[in-house]
Amino acid sequence: MSRWGLVIDLDRCTGCQACVVACKHENNLPFSTPETADVGRLMTWIQLVAADLPGRPMPSSLPLMCQQCDRPPCTDVCPTSATYLNPEGIVAQIYPRCIGCRYCTNACPYAVKIFNWTEPEWPESMAGMRNPDVSARPKGVVEKCTFCHHRLIAARERARVAGRELAPEDYVPACVQICPAEAMTFGDLSDPHSDVAALASGPRAFRWMEELGTQPKVVYLREGE
Repeated sequence: MSRWGLVIDLDRCTGCQACVVACKHENNLPFSTPETADVGRLMTWIQLVAADLPGRPMPSSLPLMCQQCDRPPCTDVCPTSATYLNPEGIVAQIYPRCIGCRYCTNACPYAVKIFNWTEPEWPESMAGMRNPDVSARPKGVVEKCTFCHHRLIAARERARVAGRELAPEDYVPACVQICPAEAMTFGDLSDPHSDVAALASGPRAFRWMEELGTQPKVVYLREGE
């Protein structure tokens, strides 16, 4: 069974936010307005946060999304099992089950779960640019990054029709595909021969707030080493 993970090289990341834009368009995230930003209700599954790392005189720009924890605290508190850890290590969301209690947002130490305060809206000029493969989440539910899980489903079906096994290059999340600096490496952590497994176990690798014991599958590579 695959165990999907992501490695982000902070030496390569330029903070351009191409990953943020790609994620928004791929997953049909509604646009935020200055009014929603003023009250802290931004709709984004990836944030670039300032992180103080050892040996760096200035804060680093660190892309932060759902860390796809192997021990996710959000799943323990959800009363309807709307969020759960699937067999391939992705913290998945079943939106019709979500009752909007937001226990999961309080339990997540990374603050990467987003509550829909309003019905999603897009400018008229963007009406034809929404992804038909992804539904729009309604008001009153919590949503977050799922490593573009719909892409995995589509890739697996294409491989089945072609009569072959799923290849590593068949499944790539939108943020990884778009990164102009190639700062992101995605793949199967359970495959010892994969690039992502080698980087995740290398000397530069660290996990954000790993002392909490959540066992994230998003791994960062330290800068300047």
